[in-house]
Amino acid sequence: MIEKVSAAVKFLKEKGFDNPEVGIILGTGLGALTDEIEIQHEFVYANIPHFPIATVEFHKGKLIYGTLEGKKVVAMQGRFHYYEGHSMGQIVFPVRVMQMLGIKKLIISNAGGSMNLEWKKGELMLIEDHINLQPDNPLRGHEATAFGQIFTDMSQPYDLEMNQKLVTTAKENGIKLNKGVYVSVTGPSLETKAEYRFLRMIGADVVGMSTVPEVIAANQMGLPVSAISVLTDECDPDNLHPIDIEDIIATAKAAEKDLVILLKDLIKKL
Repeated sequence: MIEKVSAAVKFLKEKGFDNPEVGIILGTGLGALTDEIEIQHEFVYANIPHFPIATVEFHKGKLIYGTLEGKKVVAMQGRFHYYEGHSMGQIVFPVRVMQMLGIKKLIISNAGGSMNLEWKKGELMLIEDHINLQPDNPLRGHEATAFGQIFTDMSQPYDLEMNQKLVTTAKENGIKLNKGVYVSVTGPSLETKAEYRFLRMIGADVVGMSTVPEVIAANQMGLPVSAISVLTDECDPDNLHPIDIEDIIATAKAAEKDLVILLKDLIKKL
């Protein structure tokens, strides 16, 4: 794996991906931030050596390099999920590439279902902690040792300083930014009523199918990370309606304006 990561890094550096400072992973329906980037280079994943290929139709699958708020950034427009059939090593491959390219901070967004009945879809949640219910771990296996200590401490997986900056920006702009716990499940099917009750019972506020593997890999490499969930549906087991993926995408799009404000200001302050 380290050889494949190194090959991808070499390719990107030769193509002008020069010492990015911030890495960005954009989740389902959340690509508007790339419109704010002064793009210098971009590649579809299929053209980058050893990169996995996004199979979800609403994930564009491009790696973008440019300038945002005076910082050099590298952004993933479209991410990888375990349910697509990728291994955990493939899912976190881009994080390892970005870290070896030189990023010092990682920012992640995702779309998730809110199980906190006090919150409404279209709002945002700052992830303060997570629960990993995916069936594998990106640090399992001998190949992961090339990237750091596999017995990685996860007592504070999300960077407190970055999170506080996001909270401050939200207050300054009148944006409701909830704070809570994200639980990552395998997917791609959504949860039953009983499963939502279970996930709430174990302490989760929002459920999704991503993010946690990347956060684990970032922590292994000593990379500070912050993550925000866009709440795209309300998962009340006592008032549960059939899911509409188009409605989820539309809700994510509508919430993007607030997400873009938060992320741009965070990058400016880093």
